[in-house]
Amino acid sequence: MRFTLLDRVLDVEPGKSITAIKTVSLAEEYLGDHFPRFPVLPGVLMLEAMTQAAAWTIRLGEDFAHSMVVLRTAKNVKYGDFAEPGRVLTVTAQVQSQDATTTTVKASGMVGDRTSLTARLILERYNMADRLHHGAALDARVRSEMRKLWALLHPSRGLSQRQVVYGSGAATPAASAAVGG
Repeated sequence: MRFTLLDRVLDVEPGKSITAIKTVSLAEEYLGDHFPRFPVLPGVLMLEAMTQAAAWTIRLGEDFAHSMVVLRTAKNVKYGDFAEPGRVLTVTAQVQSQDATTTTVKASGMVGDRTSLTARLILERYNMADRLHHGAALDARVRSEMRKLWALLHPSRGLSQRQVVYGSGAATPAASAAVGG
């Protein structure tokens, strides 16, 4: 299952840090079971939101050089406050160190002024072409999809594309398709 647990990237310094938000909605299906009379964003999904934010700053810092950026290890994970429906989880991640294949990140999640989660994450980066004989095509597809998703998560980067396409007030079908419209 592929899902995005970030709604918007507020600030990013590629390869260094990122701040993003996840708004918890009562419409999210898992809240029916977690917990029936006290719905909250599950801790593992808060951790996933932090991982996704960290992966974005890594991808951007290396201009999408690796198609795969995945969590290898989560250390010193500490949970604090709950993230209930209607609340916003603000996730931050700062790169601490990086080598040829891994990046260590210090990350946190806040609801208002209360800490919901902190952790040290180690993410691994690689390309499918290094592991599969047909991996280059997969890498190209993943990179393309990640670039499209980035334009949605951080609209100020995607805005310039829309302005070019829609700047004259009229868009051709080809131009609309180019920006996903």
